[in-house]
Amino acid sequence: MNKAITDGLLLMPPGFAAGLNVWSSGDGTPGSTTYDTIGTAAVVPGDTDFGSCLEVLKTDSVQQVRHTGETSILPGCYLRVTARVKAIAGALPTVRIGGWAGQSGGVEVAGLVTTGPSVTLTSYGEVVEVSAIIGTGPRTGVDLYWGAPVLYGHFGIDLTGPSGGIVRIDDIEIEDVTSVFHRVMMDWVDVRDFGAVGDGVADDTAAFLAANTAAAGRGILVPEGSYSLTDSVTLEYPARFVGSVAMPESKRLILRRNFDLPSYAAAFGDEVVGLKKGLQALVNFADHESFDLGGRRVEVSEPIDVAAAAGTETYEIRRVIRNGQLNAVPGAAWDSGVLTSQATYVAAQANTLTAVANVANIEVGSLVTGSGVGREVYVSETNVGAGTVTLSQPLFGAAATRIYTFTRFRYILDFSGFSKLSKFTLTDIEIHCQGVASGILLAPSGETFHLKDSFVTKPKNRGLTSHGIGCQDLQIDRCHFVSDEQAIAATSRVSLGFNVNANDAKIRDSRFQRFGTTMVLHGNGHLIVGNHWFQGDNVTDGPRVAGLVLTYPNVKSVITGNYIDNSFIEWTNEHDAAPEFSSEFSFGGLTVTGNIFTVNDAASYFSWMVLKPFGPGHFLQGLSVTGNTFKSLNGTTERVETVDDSIAALDFALTRNVVFAANTFNGIGQNTINPVTLQFDQLSAATTWTLDVSGYLPFGGRAREVTSVVTEGAIENASSEAVFAMPYVTTESGAGNNEVALTWPEPVKGRVHVTARVDRPI
Repeated sequence: MNKAITDGLLLMPPGFAAGLNVWSSGDGTPGSTTYDTIGTAAVVPGDTDFGSCLEVLKTDSVQQVRHTGETSILPGCYLRVTARVKAIAGALPTVRIGGWAGQSGGVEVAGLVTTGPSVTLTSYGEVVEVSAIIGTGPRTGVDLYWGAPVLYGHFGIDLTGPSGGIVRIDDIEIEDVTSVFHRVMMDWVDVRDFGAVGDGVADDTAAFLAANTAAAGRGILVPEGSYSLTDSVTLEYPARFVGSVAMPESKRLILRRNFDLPSYAAAFGDEVVGLKKGLQALVNFADHESFDLGGRRVEVSEPIDVAAAAGTETYEIRRVIRNGQLNAVPGAAWDSGVLTSQATYVAAQANTLTAVANVANIEVGSLVTGSGVGREVYVSETNVGAGTVTLSQPLFGAAATRIYTFTRFRYILDFSGFSKLSKFTLTDIEIHCQGVASGILLAPSGETFHLKDSFVTKPKNRGLTSHGIGCQDLQIDRCHFVSDEQAIAATSRVSLGFNVNANDAKIRDSRFQRFGTTMVLHGNGHLIVGNHWFQGDNVTDGPRVAGLVLTYPNVKSVITGNYIDNSFIEWTNEHDAAPEFSSEFSFGGLTVTGNIFTVNDAASYFSWMVLKPFGPGHFLQGLSVTGNTFKSLNGTTERVETVDDSIAALDFALTRNVVFAANTFNGIGQNTINPVTLQFDQLSAATTWTLDVSGYLPFGGRAREVTSVVTEGAIENASSEAVFAMPYVTTESGAGNNEVALTWPEPVKGRVHVTARVDRPI
């Protein structure tokens, strides 16, 4: 770059032969004495070394020769002032380049270095050259560092040392030497050219902003050094960081043209700090909807408090983090916090513990365990003044006062500092927990958190946790959750893939590998579609545990097209402070269709669907299980469904709207069908035929209804005569109310096909 060429900038002062009225014996400012009025100076026209030159008798202690013209000082432009001098007679002086720095209004800028290196003349007639470089950046080789607010200078030479000598001075040259510091054709600006110091102490904020303004489409270079920024800075153009910056947590660095982790990691000299500052910019700046990790693996040594990094508590605009891996580095920062405390619970305050001892030390997001506490109950909020803890779910059977344990897992991405977070997406991310950390903790409220095309690998305790209702409309798409408990027996695992407290989760096309439990879902309106979860182990004839746990009785949900492997669906109402049936909807609203159910090397009592009421009086009022495949390998499974009545039984007298149809059974001891049509043969004449349909009825329910009785062939009496009368039907017959009785007007024998139901359709 050469401003004389590119911008037509006039740098070179006129030769002495053009007149001495533009050469001052002072500092060159307006009003200073010029050499055309001094008798001790004259132009020599024919010097053998210089041609035309200025001859001066040194009379002052500092004899100045300064051009009265204003030479512009431009950001990024470096000037070299050169003079050739020789002694003619008398005392031998010392020579140096000198200048005067001016700002707006013609005021001198104080505190600057205004003279270059000195050279002492040692003999007569010897030509000595002196020079100095003036620039706006504190670069090596710059003699006069003149940054803002300098706008121009008056340049020339100073003669110092003894007076009385006569010297001749060749025409003084001022040239643009920016190319010494930059490429001749450069497409970037350097922040040092705008006054950045990079010593970690000086405030370089203004220099960065000035460089950004001057870039005008070119890149911005931050060279080696540590640059202190005390305020927020936005760089509009691509920035390249060789050095690093430091700034207060509350201030933001916005890299508009290279908004990605590699750039932020380079800017702050640390990947984790760069990630946090990138997240801060993502949430607080409107120009980008996503932050790209650039495929980088970030070593994370402690939980990342996303809200603290972002500097805000509420955010509901779509934002995305994509394309990278967060890898937990083992250390004490991942140790769970565990606290036991006494508290009081009453069903009337379903989501509150009161009179909580030591409440100030209970961490929000802690898992609550104890007698009467259902699965995946968390601390949503604490109130130290009131001594209360707000729970994510009610307790099903808590006594008035008892001891509870509060366990706070540590998550790589912790969103719990937000009061509300919506429309946040993680995509193409691997959360690699290394068996020492958990994965993601959601905000306490918000909706449509989306995890897609991502891996949650080896979480110590939890893959993804909701400790409030931040899981409303949770979406997990095409993800892979991998347990750290692969080699442990299924009954000994403690990990969980994820939980949901609110409604309308969409879990689609994902894979979950050998967790203690894959998912615990409260609420309703869930779509569980196209997933594969498996929880088997290497234990022969071993028990299996729940993979999908539904904790809301009337779920209004669909489970379809999944591969449910070596685990079962458990349906409970454990998150109900009054679990006995009252006036609410009971168990229903569930469609299970088109799934593959398989198990191998499991105990024969295993079942894929387990219904477990936590209070009496409940019943089935809407269940469709159709088009599924059930297959048991290396052993026979007695039946595919069962009721766990260890706490309470179902009321089968109220069963309605249950369909078990079009399923296939392989290696199953007893098929489950409703409505079921069976053939019955009565070989000896009898007035009452007892037909046992119990094995086929879902969950061991009653034979509540018969929808058809069709005879095959003649019904004959004891004399083998055809009888054309029809029987009447008695449902809910037998000791278990699970048989059907056909009563004929006389003793008969023959074959009938009877369609019986465990329910009534309406």
